[in-house]
Amino acid sequence: MARRVLPLAALDEAQRTALIDRGQALFASPPRFLMGVANLRQLPEPFMVEIAFAGRSNVGKSSLINALFNRRDVARVSNTPGRTRELNYFTLADGALAMVDMPGYGYAKASKALVKKWQALVRDYLRGRPGLRRVFILIDARHGIKPQDEEAMALMDETAVNYQVVLTKTDKVRKDALDKLLEKMSAQLARRPAAHPEIHATSARKKQGLDELRAAIAALLPENAAAD
Repeated sequence: MARRVLPLAALDEAQRTALIDRGQALFASPPRFLMGVANLRQLPEPFMVEIAFAGRSNVGKSSLINALFNRRDVARVSNTPGRTRELNYFTLADGALAMVDMPGYGYAKASKALVKKWQALVRDYLRGRPGLRRVFILIDARHGIKPQDEEAMALMDETAVNYQVVLTKTDKVRKDALDKLLEKMSAQLARRPAAHPEIHATSARKKQGLDELRAAIAALLPENAAAD
């Protein structure tokens, strides 16, 4: 059984500082690209801990992943929705942690057949990875939760996969609007059985909220596995 991980807000200052340090150490070195998975037969052997990043196309997923590593070349950034068409596997912490960059949903320029194929891949992936500890669902702070996000969350509720919302592009929203959005989203997530209660507000461009997100990821690993 996976150990229970407390929200960062529940920790005291010393615990938070220690966890932030662990997160910075975890992301200090670039990850190793392992493989792109286009069908379930290609999935690697299970990892001790897997995390995944998901979100609507053009939500800023690649930019956020790059910002976590303070690099520009980890995930490919594109203005074309649907660029990520596979489950892209990366490893950190000497292979103790697998990070999966999932295909964006909401594929504006993809064919219906291709969309269906991606959806089936993601659904089967969610159901079949015992080490998948958390999916980070990225939400554009300018738009909030959209029907496509609700569909993704419903799938994770159905498959009992723990997920956590990460707001992106918060630098493009006024603070009062952001506070209202966080309050509204907290109420929405409270009704969902598999949702983690803590929401991370981030800006890849302004480097905001990254330490806290790194710390949340580091908390999912045993303490001796969070540094290279």
